[in-house]
Amino acid sequence: MDRLRSEARSKIAIGVAGPHDLVEQLIHIGAELPDAAAFRLVGAPHAGEDEAHEKLAKIVDGVDAVLFTGPLQHDLARRSGELTVPATFVPVGGAVLYSGLLRGVLAGKADPARVSVDSVCRADVAEAYAEIGVPIEGVHVSEHQRPESARELIDFHVDFHEKLHRDGATSAALTTIRAVAGRLEAVGVPVVRMTPPAHTLRLALNTAVLLGTGNRMAESQIAIVLVELAAAVRPGDSGPGNYWQQELKLSLHRALLAEVRLLGATVVPRDENGYVVTATVGALARMTDGFRVAPFMDRVRAELGVAVEVGIGLGHTARDADANALAAVERARGTGATAAFLIGGDGAALSLPVRPRRGEPVSEPAAGAKALKVLDRLVTRLGDGPEAMVVDAETVARVLGVAPRSARRVLQNLAEEGLAWALPPVRNSHAGRPRQPYRLMAERTTKPQ
Repeated sequence: MDRLRSEARSKIAIGVAGPHDLVEQLIHIGAELPDAAAFRLVGAPHAGEDEAHEKLAKIVDGVDAVLFTGPLQHDLARRSGELTVPATFVPVGGAVLYSGLLRGVLAGKADPARVSVDSVCRADVAEAYAEIGVPIEGVHVSEHQRPESARELIDFHVDFHEKLHRDGATSAALTTIRAVAGRLEAVGVPVVRMTPPAHTLRLALNTAVLLGTGNRMAESQIAIVLVELAAAVRPGDSGPGNYWQQELKLSLHRALLAEVRLLGATVVPRDENGYVVTATVGALARMTDGFRVAPFMDRVRAELGVAVEVGIGLGHTARDADANALAAVERARGTGATAAFLIGGDGAALSLPVRPRRGEPVSEPAAGAKALKVLDRLVTRLGDGPEAMVVDAETVARVLGVAPRSARRVLQNLAEEGLAWALPPVRNSHAGRPRQPYRLMAERTTKPQ
């Protein structure tokens, strides 16, 4: 049984979210792929769009990536902040449109030259009609919009199709959304639900597996942590005859080993005053409560009564990670061992406060007045709750009324001041810069809590 559990954990886990019929079809297709043994699919089917949130929440923490059956479910999950892993969706243009048109013609429901289409990009529709040689003048398109809610988008598409058919402008409606198809049928509008063919589903599954593999590899990247005795407690004589220093160093070694023994990390001496801890990014995230607090500092201070300086380095290679760790421990030294610093592969620095023990207040470096004012504004305008404190550049740009580029600088400055921390990047389903979420440290605000 333990062996089976270990094998299951070693496979890339892909969550599949959407209506029952498409989720079942994706799982069936996934089982027949040549590399099916390398991944496992975790279904999150729902009967109605109002169930999507609950179903996804049950699986998202246990998967490496999520594949949605369409853009609606994907956008709703992104808007609600549920996507903590990379995600993609089954595309709705191209073969999906061809398949829907063909089924509509064969069923005698649709004249391809007089239809209404939702959820598909207008350019994709124009390209498809040019390829099949059908005029597009009588084709009406309602492009996919990022909705505030599923109900809002469903109502919008139903009104769009129903009005055109009532006015005699269309022979049938083509939709990707099951709820829209059901409501149109109920009022007598001929409707074809566009569903993706097997080839499209296979391509989408392959994309999801690649995203999951990349996410798993990122978690397995090496992290270097330097832990050094603070300058204030280092002895003046560091020779082998200084037994107090030798005992202190051994005690520090024991404390570090006790922290990392369950995380697969290693601890080796670096010099007379410190150690190197080598871990994976995933293990370090667990060690620091998701990069919320400094590792080791609270335990060493409680057990040995001394302060340590901690610098964490990440990088694409061990050399890069080590160089970043050296730079990070220098920054930690400048705070008087009151916080650890993490420097990532992109050079961005993050301050990690000491974890409080038994009601002890957190000791943190002082933040600048300007940065605290920005934090106050964001916390006040975003509202209460931990979910509201997870933001990205797009959110900050909207709240502060600045350009996205300026919003990214704002978040980077807050992180450097210890007023926010960067969470793992969220890869987009399309090419471009991954979305970088941050958690605002509302507890550091100057306003009464």
